[in-house]
This record gives sequence, C-alpha cells and structure tokens, in this order.
Amino acid sequence: MGDKILANSNKQLKRFESIVNSDKALKKVKEGDKLKVGVDLGTSSIVLTVLDKDDNIVYGAYEYDHAVQDGIVVNFMESVNILRRLKAKAEEVLGVELKTACGAIPPKTGEKSAKVVANVIEETGMLCTGVEDEPTAAAKFLRLKTGTVVDIGGGTTGISIFQNGKLTHVIDEATGGFHMTLVLGGRYKIKNEEAEKLKRNKDKEEEVYSVIKPVVEKMAAIVQNMGSEVNDPVIVVGGATNFDEFTKTFSKVLKRKVYKPLYPQFVTPLGIAMFDN
Repeated sequence: MGDKILANSNKQLKRFESIVNSDKALKKVKEGDKLKVGVDLGTSSIVLTVLDKDDNIVYGAYEYDHAVQDGIVVNFMESVNILRRLKAKAEEVLGVELKTACGAIPPKTGEKSAKVVANVIEETGMLCTGVEDEPTAAAKFLRLKTGTVVDIGGGTTGISIFQNGKLTHVIDEATGGFHMTLVLGGRYKIKNEEAEKLKRNKDKEEEVYSVIKPVVEKMAAIVQNMGSEVNDPVIVVGGATNFDEFTKTFSKVLKRKVYKPLYPQFVTPLGIAMFDN
C-alpha cells in the first residue's frame, strides 16, 4: 500500500521539483482559468504552489525565511514581504493574477495562529479560502485514506491518523528541524545560522546525522507512544526528513516499515493548494 501511494505521488513531486526555482510554468494558463494556490509558511522557508482546477501542478517557488518559529508566525511583515515576492514572480511567469490561496498551520496551534496565516495571505492581495492543518494537507496530496502521516517541519512534528478517509487522531509536538540545528550548534559550538548550513550540506550528511540521530529517535518515539492508534502505512514528510537514514531510524524505533516520498518538503505545500476551493 505504501509503495503504491509513493509511486503515484513521486511522479508529481518530480514534476514540481523540476520547476521550483526555474521561473517556468509546467503548463500554460490564460485569464479566467481556475487556479488553486497553496501557501506554506514554514519555519525554514515559505513555499508557494499553484495547481489547476484538476490539481495538476502549474508552478511553484520558495524562499528561505526566519519569520516563523515552531510553526507560528513571529515576524508578520517579513512573511508578507516574502510572500509578495513569490506571488509577484508567479504572476509574472503565469501572466495572470493569483486571487485566492489556502494556508496551513501545525495541528492544534489554535485559531489565533490560523488568523495570522490568513492575514499574511490577505496582505498580499489574495483572498484566504481556508487554513488547514499540515499533516491533513499532506494526506490529501498523498491521497491517503487509511494510514499515518508524520509531518516534520522546522519547528514541530505533527501526526495525523486516518481511517477510511476520516481523521481519527491528530497531535503536534514542539520538536523539528530547528531542534536538529540547535543540537548541531551545541555540538560544534557554532551559531544557528552556521549549524543550519551544516545541516543542509549533503557532503557532511553522514557526520551530521550521527549527531542529530537522537532527535530523530525522539520524533519516532512520539509516534510509537500513540500505540495501537497508529495505522499503516506510516509516511514521513517535511524538510527535516531529508536524510538518507531517516526512515531507517524511524522504522527501527516503530518496528514497522516507514515510507518517505521524494522531495518530502513539497508534499504539504502541494496538499495545501488542493484545499483552495
């Protein structure tokens, strides 16, 4: 089941990755076409995704940021300015105005957080059509009916469990990629900015992963503590999962197979756009 889900999703993720930062659209659009836009205000980056009315990928772009902490917007104007730039770039490439967008927040972070995300979107001139929780958005993109999505972002780990298309349990824990950065900074006695660069350095991945592995084990333990509620397949998504050994560590703790799609950092942003109706 997990392999089948990933086979379908990975084709779309490959397409999306090919256009991110390319300043090109995957397909032509014209004025009047219905477009669906997703805005993912992440701890390490802000991602803008554009789909057509049938959820086919049209365009995508992202920009690194420091405006969000633990899934909460802490610098409103920085978030707005980044999103304005991404929107302007998208409109230039597509030749049409983006009029609506959907946003997302970590599970159970409250109406206040949802309102801030909506305000960021609307400050750029788009109507916010909704704010979903991130793991549910990921599950929508994956077209997961029964299973568990573990969305590991920069600041939080969100877990959503589904049974026959219904969300049965959702939790959010304050541990994510930023906590890996803090561990690296402490280990090497370097600033967070340097630690973040080190974390993303593929040439140093083996060394880095040996240091941050306990953080990954802690994330897996959060899922393990949910016991029999956890449904297979378990799928991990989010930028913090971008290590070759990540699923191996998760599988060892959970004592079950864990799946990870290609380019896991783009799963949730694409799912968010699918909610823009």
